[in-house]
Amino acid sequence: MDWVTELPPSGYKSYNSCLVIVDRYRKTPIFLPCHKDDTAMDTALLLWSRVTSHTGLFKNIMSDRDPKLTSALWTNIHRFFGTKLSFSTAYHPQTDGLAERMIQTLEYMIRRFCAYGLEFKDSNGFTHDCFTLILELELAYKTSVHSSTGQTPAILEKGWNPRLPPDTLRKDLIDINPTASSFKIMLDKVKHHSNGL
Repeated sequence: MDWVTELPPSGYKSYNSCLVIVDRYRKTPIFLPCHKDDTAMDTALLLWSRVTSHTGLFKNIMSDRDPKLTSALWTNIHRFFGTKLSFSTAYHPQTDGLAERMIQTLEYMIRRFCAYGLEFKDSNGFTHDCFTLILELELAYKTSVHSSTGQTPAILEKGWNPRLPPDTLRKDLIDINPTASSFKIMLDKVKHHSNGL
C-alpha cells in the first residue's frame, strides 16, 4: 500500500493523490483517489468504505513508514482486528516493490490517457479528468492477463471476468451511436495499453 502524490488537483473533490493497494497473491490493484493531506482517520475510513467492506480484512498490510500508518490510530486498528502492518525499511524499499511497480503502471496509464493535460474532451464533447477515469483504469488492469500468473486479476479474485461494456455493445448500435463508438474505442485503448505492461 502506497500513495501517488503531487498530482494536479482534479475532479469535483479536487483529488491530488491516489492510494494504491495491491493484493500480493492475486496481483489485484485497488486505486483510491484521495487528498495528500488526508489524516490517518481519513485513510482508515477510505480503506474501510472502499476496500474492507467489499473484500474483508487483510491479514497483513505492507507499506512504507508513512506517518498516517505509524499513528496510534492505525496501531490500535491492527491490534483490535488482529491484523499486521509491516513496514519496508529505508534501505530495502523493494519489500514494498509490488506497490511501487503498480504505482509506475498507474502513472504510465495516467500519462497515456491524459497525454494532453489532466482534463480532456472526448469526440462527443464530454469533459473527463484522470481521477474520473481511475476506476476505469483499475478495471482495465484487473481484466488484463498478468504476466506472472497467466490469468487476469479478476479471475483470481472472483473466479470470472466481469462483462465489460465493449463485450455487450451491439455492432449495429455502435455504427449509428457515436457515444457508444467512442466509449468502446476508449476502453479498447485502455485495455490495449494495460496488456502491454
